[in-house]
Amino acid sequence: MPPPSNVVKIAIQMMGAIPQLIELNQTKPLAAVVKEVCDVWNLGNAAHYALQHVDGPQTYITESNRAEIKNGSILRLTTSPDQEAERLLAGIRGNNLDVKADSLKKLASLSRDITFAQEFINRNGLTQLFLIVEEGSDVGEILAHTLKAFMELMEHDFVSWETLSPAFIKKIVRYVNISGMDAAVQQLSLAVLENMVLGSRLLFELVRREVTLDRLLTHLQVTNQQLQLRAMALLIALLLHAGDAERRDMMGYLGEKNIRQFIHKNIIHASEPMGDEMAHYLYVLQSITLNLLERRMRTPMDLYSQEQRDLLQSLRHSAFELESEPAASAERRRSVCAKEFRKLGFQNPGNPAEDLHRAPPGLLALDAMVYFSRHCPSAYSRFVLENSSRDDKHECPFARSSIQLTLALCEILHVGEPCSETAQAFYLMFFGQEHFFEELFCVCIQLQNKTWKEMRATQEDFDKVMQVVREQITRTLSLKPTSLELFKTRVNALNYGEILKLRQTERMHQEEMLAAPVLELREKLKPELLELIRQQRLLRLCEGTLFRKISSRRRQDKLWYCRLSPNHKVLHYGDVEQGVHSPPIESLPEKIPVADVKELLVGKECPHMKEKGAGKHNKEVVDLAFSISYDVEDDYLNFVAPSRNEFCLWTDGLNALLGREMRSERTQKELDMLLSMELKLRLLDLENVPIPDAPPPVPNPPSNLSFCYDFSPLEQ
Repeated sequence: MPPPSNVVKIAIQMMGAIPQLIELNQTKPLAAVVKEVCDVWNLGNAAHYALQHVDGPQTYITESNRAEIKNGSILRLTTSPDQEAERLLAGIRGNNLDVKADSLKKLASLSRDITFAQEFINRNGLTQLFLIVEEGSDVGEILAHTLKAFMELMEHDFVSWETLSPAFIKKIVRYVNISGMDAAVQQLSLAVLENMVLGSRLLFELVRREVTLDRLLTHLQVTNQQLQLRAMALLIALLLHAGDAERRDMMGYLGEKNIRQFIHKNIIHASEPMGDEMAHYLYVLQSITLNLLERRMRTPMDLYSQEQRDLLQSLRHSAFELESEPAASAERRRSVCAKEFRKLGFQNPGNPAEDLHRAPPGLLALDAMVYFSRHCPSAYSRFVLENSSRDDKHECPFARSSIQLTLALCEILHVGEPCSETAQAFYLMFFGQEHFFEELFCVCIQLQNKTWKEMRATQEDFDKVMQVVREQITRTLSLKPTSLELFKTRVNALNYGEILKLRQTERMHQEEMLAAPVLELREKLKPELLELIRQQRLLRLCEGTLFRKISSRRRQDKLWYCRLSPNHKVLHYGDVEQGVHSPPIESLPEKIPVADVKELLVGKECPHMKEKGAGKHNKEVVDLAFSISYDVEDDYLNFVAPSRNEFCLWTDGLNALLGREMRSERTQKELDMLLSMELKLRLLDLENVPIPDAPPPVPNPPSNLSFCYDFSPLEQ
């Protein structure tokens, strides 16, 4: 007879003793279980002992988390959290430096456990850590372990960051600002300051005042990647929590110091590859920089602003400097101005400011046109004069094109949109080019004129030309060009003829041929190709994926790994350290039998998306969330995929394990691609041969069959 569902079979270890195999009744008080274990080993005072997981993080077993114990779990009998906290606190207070260092190292490890952390904090353990930092007598390894333990303890939110003493904060700032300090100490100090910025507006002001941008730029130039990462994390935290005016001032100063050059040289083109977290911070910095354009983008032109009117007039003077002559009267001057503004492509030549009254793109379009006229004067003059010589129907209107192009670029580059909490996509050429938006505009407005001529467009075709230009830009950006020059080369090579070919190819891939025999062959091929995709998904789950634990404070240094066993029967998972990318399956302590998995949940249905309320989570995070429920008690394993691609692979793989349909967009895309390739191979010999929609008619039978058989007797 199988054991009751509330009884699990486990092993309990203790150093120097033979392990015990017991049946743990989950309804029995934990204290009674510990006492029974202690009695077997003749240990007195059972209250001084506790059970702890052997594999993975050293987590204490409590009444609240004991349900996580499964059949086959291995536990350890160890000192109880309160006794361990007392012992470590005594070691930290002592004068023996070796004992002190060992105690702090173990404290940093145990502090990840919330039960131990609470016991240590309740004994004023944080005060002892504050003293180590404030006195400043301990440096190197001891100081690094102290800061690491402090960070782990503060992660549990038992203590407010605003309770930190001025002396402690001053020391942390000093560790960041001083030259020649131990790199590990500086990394942890930067992480402490980052959390202070994220945790309190008051502390943000203090850190902003005490840690200069010049100092952070110095840290970005070192070869230590972890130090670079923490410096970038603090810089991004400061920028995100600054007010609009303050952020603009900070970005202006960073621009003067040429931060892009530092990043381009020391991070993007460093000898070692960039990690995901640094890629995220570069994406955020790019987004913040582009969002500085939002104010101009959302500001319509002011008819009463002399500065804005002067900018508008400068466009006319740059294009028609030789044509304009002093007029004898105001009416004559107005007539000349209206004529020239019409040649510039304004739809309201009598009052061109009305063209810029729409926001977005607002004044940003005016800024882009002025930049083009001043930094590419010959190209600007050629654009305007070339179209002035055409008849009205075929001229490409510069102003109208510029306004629509500016709006398109803002949409493509997501100007004015909030930063994603997980995105990592940034443009390499952004960090290699000053005045990125304006320079990109200069390339694209010339592309607009080139495409207009290739399409032999008229005024009625304006929207069609804009669609083609937008497609040229997005297709080229998707190739991730490393420089603006490379972008210019590729986008000009992608002419209108190439766009038509690509559209036709994609349309054929999507539609294939609609003849009935081809559709029938397509349906027959589907099961075989779906099985191929299914096998690929299961192989991908066997390789495993590194997942991040996203908290409300957006720290991204907590990692865990999950992978499927080679026999497709068990999911293995567990926490891993930073830098570990593919741990062996034996190092993952937690297991879930696939047979116990009951349901796959995605998005807002997931319990970890409901726990703290939808408002706490970015929409992109919700879109990447999925969970599996397992066992009879509806336990959940919660995931947040690192990318949409990983989300599709894992949800498909889990559905395949459960014998369900794979429904992700990636599966559909891959199925269409495989069907297209397979159909082309099967029909290769039929190229240029029309395939009828219906089979040919069956001919009438002949009048007799004597031409087939001879029924006469055989001749002797």
